[in-house]
Amino acid sequence: MKRILFLLLVLLTAQVVIANNVDENNDTIAEYTINGVTFKMVKVDAGTYNMGTDTIIKTLVGPIPIILTNDWERPAHEVSVPTFWIGQTEVTQELWEAVMGKNPSYCKGANRPVDNVSWNDCQKFIKKLNKLTGKNFRLPTEEEWEYAARGGNKSQSFEYSGSNNIDDVAWCQSNCNFEDEKLSDYGTHSVATKQANELGIYDMSGNVKEWCQNKWYKYDGSKANSSYKSIRGGNYDTPEDYCRVVFRSLEPPRYRYKGFGLRLAL
Repeated sequence: MKRILFLLLVLLTAQVVIANNVDENNDTIAEYTINGVTFKMVKVDAGTYNMGTDTIIKTLVGPIPIILTNDWERPAHEVSVPTFWIGQTEVTQELWEAVMGKNPSYCKGANRPVDNVSWNDCQKFIKKLNKLTGKNFRLPTEEEWEYAARGGNKSQSFEYSGSNNIDDVAWCQSNCNFEDEKLSDYGTHSVATKQANELGIYDMSGNVKEWCQNKWYKYDGSKANSSYKSIRGGNYDTPEDYCRVVFRSLEPPRYRYKGFGLRLAL
């Protein structure tokens, strides 16, 4: 009887997680299936690049002019990253639900990116995912995120991830319904419906902002609030400036917003 129960447990576990036979040291795409939901990881070869920018940008915001500058993006500085893997798309709502059993998203749609999740929520999701897969998935570091968004060692130095034309690669304020929630096209869009970047990665400039693993810091080395986490990229209700590959922001790890999601790294 105990042997039968053990065999049943093995069979049930095998149905939960199927990792395709890929060699992560050689192939450029790794594919995984969790409870019938498949997602792909893209290999990003090691490299060195200039993170951030030295360009000064000033933006006027709102009816009462408020000048915002991009001080957090400066100065540009050399960064080296080892080889890693990153999600070809943002984590979808169907993948989140396959792991967590529920969908917290504000903008509902199985193939839309999961949204309305905090950094803390992402850590719980990843912990469960790793238990199912036996892998060590995580959030990308901010350095990895920007390197991948730039196209890694295939970078063509685009302003946005994959193009200098925002509409080619990003769902953002210029092409999304971000005001009328009564309409079906409000908010996020299905992942991978825009053009991919040089590495074949989608939506790094828009759709949802993406949490990074590390604490937020200032490039110039001055003191920063280390309890905050870095979050990168624009989302469906941000202007074009916020979708540039160098744009960065920060939030407390418990903070949730309908435009915040995640992308896996390995």
